[in-house]
Amino acid sequence: MSRIHEALKKAEQERAMSQGSQRTERTPAAELDPAIHLAGTIASATAMSAASPTMAVTNEIFLANSRQTQWNPDLKTMLFFSGDEHAPGVEEFRTLRTRLHQAREKQPFSKLLVTSALPKEGKSFTTANLAQVIVRQHGKRALVIDADLRNPQLHTLLGAEPGPGLSEFLRSETDECSIIQGGPMENLYFIPAGRSSGNPAELVANGRMKFLLNRLDPIFDWIIIDSPPSVLVSDAGLLANYCDGILLVVRSNSTPVDAAKRARREFAEKNIVGVVLNGISSELTPYAQYYYSAYGAYGAGKAEASN
Repeated sequence: MSRIHEALKKAEQERAMSQGSQRTERTPAAELDPAIHLAGTIASATAMSAASPTMAVTNEIFLANSRQTQWNPDLKTMLFFSGDEHAPGVEEFRTLRTRLHQAREKQPFSKLLVTSALPKEGKSFTTANLAQVIVRQHGKRALVIDADLRNPQLHTLLGAEPGPGLSEFLRSETDECSIIQGGPMENLYFIPAGRSSGNPAELVANGRMKFLLNRLDPIFDWIIIDSPPSVLVSDAGLLANYCDGILLVVRSNSTPVDAAKRARREFAEKNIVGVVLNGISSELTPYAQYYYSAYGAYGAGKAEASN
């Protein structure tokens, strides 16, 4: 039994005992499990909200039992950890966030798959920075999942622990709480890829990925999943079955047109919500260059992503 189930069972038992005896006194906070006490406090505060108290308890127990870890992000590529509000790319990610919110008004979606046709086009860079800019909005909570079980990059970019992660969960070796990491940025959570596996496609298709996403979907405003390249392996197509939106990343002057078209055909029956053109040189963005030179410090360097 997972820690979540154990905590919920204990919470239900205490609630039943309290209601059965009709006592007015409360169990001292010191005698309660810390996670249950935290969840119960938040649930009580939100009992009159649209969400049910039981759901609020469940959600907060998930987060209270997640691991708080120390991250050491790569400040050259993780744009919103550096604190430089005028770094190249920052405004572009704000624009991407706005476009996605506009798309959600027309067709609601919360589980977003970020993929590319080929490796080294910037999908991991896009995944991580999109999640960072989303949680900068008040009250928004995002989960990043590294589902590239063949060549994981996100734990390196975020400077987070590499495991236990998704592969361990898919092999039924651990529970949901054990693979979720909280870091230094409020409301940003991360599931690393975990230990490498010789059969990633079979793991993704075994049913536990769908179970995990269904369990976590009510807790987060956004779940953003980094997948392997779609042209080379079948994993991205499998993961797309569990998501309700797809963001395709292509690299300027790098991605072959035929590969981009093939990636588009791979998701012909899916909801492609947008395409990100990554790696544009400053010479091709004169308006952005004018904006930063006129209104802020425009850096000479440009963030590059390896995956």
